[in-house]
Amino acid sequence: MLYLLGLISAGTYFTFASVQGDYGLFHRVRIDAEAQALTKERDRLAAEIAALQNKTRRISDDYLDLDLLDQQARDVLGLVRADEVVLR
Repeated sequence: MLYLLGLISAGTYFTFASVQGDYGLFHRVRIDAEAQALTKERDRLAAEIAALQNKTRRISDDYLDLDLLDQQARDVLGLVRADEVVLR
């Protein structure tokens, strides 16, 4: 009887540990969800970096995009052309 009770308690403990322990099923699901969220964030940041690298290349000395330069001068510095009228 004592042997049977020991086996049942050991089985219960191992079942509980496999579901809710440090290496259990719930912990694994949480880690997988966090990995998916981090992968999405990594992809978003990679796209943002690519866009910034493109803008940096377009304003560099080797390749100057005049439209982007004009847009940045207007947005950042508030410049306007001499033949334009500014309405506020």
